[in-house]
Amino acid sequence: MSILDRLSRLLRANVNDLISRAEDPTKIIEQALLDMRDAYAQARSEVADSMAQLSKLEREQNTNTRLAQEYGEKAAEALKAGSEELAREALRRKKNYEDIAAGFSQQVATQSATVEELKTQLRALEGKIDEFQSKKELLQARAQTAKASQTLERMSGFDKSGSAMDAFEEMERRVAQQEDRAGAMRSLREENDLDAQLKNIGRDKAIDDELEKLKSQLGMGGSSSGGQQS
Repeated sequence: MSILDRLSRLLRANVNDLISRAEDPTKIIEQALLDMRDAYAQARSEVADSMAQLSKLEREQNTNTRLAQEYGEKAAEALKAGSEELAREALRRKKNYEDIAAGFSQQVATQSATVEELKTQLRALEGKIDEFQSKKELLQARAQTAKASQTLERMSGFDKSGSAMDAFEEMERRVAQQEDRAGAMRSLREENDLDAQLKNIGRDKAIDDELEKLKSQLGMGGSSSGGQQS
């Protein structure tokens, strides 16, 4: 599985988890970018490991190639010295090292292709991160705009809500009741004040009548001013 494939799976898993939890889109964007950077760091480490493995294989190939060459030279020296058996043994070792070197050569070719592919994927991932970073601010701005639009839609629909209208009507009814109650209490107070005034007037007249009656009995005349007749 390529680096980009694994990154894609990781991003889908993390983003889907955030979406399922109804996270803020800006958080999803930040998390996706963070995951991409983490994946890039991991990919760089894997590429470095692959390059180190390639270097090791190349060293093994070179070592076995050199040993094969050395034993070829030793076989020639042994043959010159008249030791055919020793030359034969040297040639067997030469062939053994050549076979090993050939095996490492195949591994080097395979590993070299793998390293180049990983480098290509790493560069592509780096480009994706740069592209995503450049778009992050725009995506966040769009998310904020969408959020504001949703808020405005909810506010514009508030006055169309039956429950909202019912609440306002109930408030208006209660205020009207309070106003009616206050008016009734004010009317009662004014009525009580008028009754008190009328009662006082009646009381004063009764006293005046009683005073005149007393004066008449005493032969003091009917003047309410209290003066004597001549």
